Amino acid sequence: MKLAIVMVGVLIAPISAFSQPALSRPTKRLAHTYSIVARDPETGQIGVAVQTHVPFVGADVPWAEAGVGAVATQSMIEPSYGPLGLQLMKAGKSAPLALKALLAGDEEAETRQVAMIDAEGRVDAFTGKKCIEAAGHHVGKNFSVQANLMVSDKVWPAMAKAFENERGELALRLLAALDAAQKEGGDLRGKQSAALIVVAGKATGNFFKDRVFDIRVDESAEPLKELRRLVHVQRAQHFADMAWEASDKKDVDGVNRGFAEARKILPDDAELAFWHGVLLVKLERLDDALPHFRFAFSKGKNWRDLAPRLVKPGLLPDKPETIQRIRDLQDN
Repeated sequence: MKLAIVMVGVLIAPISAFSQPALSRPTKRLAHTYSIVARDPETGQIGVAVQTHVPFVGADVPWAEAGVGAVATQSMIEPSYGPLGLQLMKAGKSAPLALKALLAGDEEAETRQVAMIDAEGRVDAFTGKKCIEAAGHHVGKNFSVQANLMVSDKVWPAMAKAFENERGELALRLLAALDAAQKEGGDLRGKQSAALIVVAGKATGNFFKDRVFDIRVDESAEPLKELRRLVHVQRAQHFADMAWEASDKKDVDGVNRGFAEARKILPDDAELAFWHGVLLVKLERLDDALPHFRFAFSKGKNWRDLAPRLVKPGLLPDKPETIQRIRDLQDN
């Protein structure tokens, strides 16, 4: 009888007594870290990159919008600095004025560390007096580096020097700054997550095209190594995208150049080889395409079966003899 009473009690108990509360993201979060915001004056690209010893840093610290600017909001983080800073810059305020306006209305400003840069390269940063040491920032021409809870105060000067000395694409210069921070000891607690965003200097209205890099390493023992690897994967994809655009213009040389650059970065990638072959067939260069198909087939048998499936969507011509010639290739 007692068991029956207990079971009845369980059955009629409110569901809420057994359910877990719904998880939600906090409005405030600790994000002690090092980061960089920067602009490339030659391309106009704007970027932000960060590494820290908490997971999912890419969800809170880095913010960027094409043709507008970039924000890094960290320390005792107030995430709204990101979207609000971008809104103010989009409305016409310079990055320094946007930052000043947000700090003026923040009762906890001294716990913040924030940097902003706009599409014209105007940049400013703030390190509150209550940020955990070692903490500080350095504002240079077209960039700012900032850090808190570091092993030492050598971190952000090293970041600045590395960024200024590095040559090449903005994304690679951002990576150089992060690597320099880590060489000086970086975050006192270690490494866990990283992120990098690069956007176009002028917005086209095409979000996909305007967001050049948007990469997160949410949790890793070696977040900077993984971030660099993924940046290079994305670079290869950009070159492949250029090849597709060249194909639309019937530009065979452009197709070959795009995939050649992509495959310099990822020489063993079957995907790149396969689609290189596909685009050459579309441009009536079957003989030139066959070596690329052969390479892809050597990496996995399923690539051979994919070719006939591309006829229906129009990615390969409806020519049975062409498809059969591709499928009959030996993969050695």
